[in-house]
Amino acid sequence: MALSDAPLLRALTGPRPDRTPVWFMRQAGRSLPEYRELRVGTRMLDACLTPDLAAEITLQPVRRHGVDAAVFFSDIVIPLRLAGVDVEIEPGRGPVFANPVRTADDVRRITAIDPDALDGTAVAEAVRIVTAELGDTPLIGFAGAPFTLAAYLVEGGPSKEHLRARAMMHGDPDSWNALAGWLARVSRRFLEIQRDAGASVVQLFDSWAGSLSPADYRRFVAPHSHAALQGIGLPAIHFGVGTGPFLADMRLDGVADGVGVDWRLPLDEAAAIVGPDTALQGNIDPALLSAPWPVLEAHVRDVLERGRSAKGHILNLGHGVPPETDPDQLTRIVELVHS
Repeated sequence: MALSDAPLLRALTGPRPDRTPVWFMRQAGRSLPEYRELRVGTRMLDACLTPDLAAEITLQPVRRHGVDAAVFFSDIVIPLRLAGVDVEIEPGRGPVFANPVRTADDVRRITAIDPDALDGTAVAEAVRIVTAELGDTPLIGFAGAPFTLAAYLVEGGPSKEHLRARAMMHGDPDSWNALAGWLARVSRRFLEIQRDAGASVVQLFDSWAGSLSPADYRRFVAPHSHAALQGIGLPAIHFGVGTGPFLADMRLDGVADGVGVDWRLPLDEAAAIVGPDTALQGNIDPALLSAPWPVLEAHVRDVLERGRSAKGHILNLGHGVPPETDPDQLTRIVELVHS
């Protein structure tokens, strides 16, 4: 099978494949015992920037589960680390920034860094190792979307409501647009590095976009996400959590070939919103991964049935794999879908 005939690529660009492709967000990582063993003694961001380690973690779920795509093992803050921003992942908390970006001067300081100067050597080397082993299985390159990255930078770390970021949008829109525009270039450069090294699909993650109103999303966020993906030259998936109220906007005027849907919105309803030209990805409820198999199986079958309403369907979760998930549950889902 040629890579261009891979079910994942055909689900995004057509014609619809004979079988529904499946992969899982956060499949490369925390739920796998072989991942935990490999990561002992290595900090998260260091693991992401060690090519043989990042490559091995990327490949583990493909070998174990037989999924239809690998997703590059990295973190959305890696391009910021490559740009020289002081960031660390605190276990149990997430990305923490030593110098939050909250004033016009802060924005001027950080946006003086040239995104084209990112040193992507380690990332590119890891991608080359992965694609050499994958053969005709696609590798998904990924990046964080400008809003989610900005939310971390402005807050200085994880936040539930992203009040400071949302306040900057309205209180100092010039600074907001300068920061989000710069982050779009950073994300795009990170995607280009993965594309040029061999990735065949990209996904833009806007994990925190669900905290926005539709009006704020359209005015302050969508144009920057559009810039991050436009003309990337690969099939693109755009995913956010809680984005049901503006799901049609997640198509980014057709720049996204597929839209990820979280667990809240049934896929047949999502298909009616995005229309006949956009594929859907999703949307197994991650909470049900710990349910008895008959319950999970019925849910997966329902998701598959509803996914038939879309132009194409990639089975996935409505968010990432929880760390406590039994990996055998994921393998059984793949076997069910492929049968």
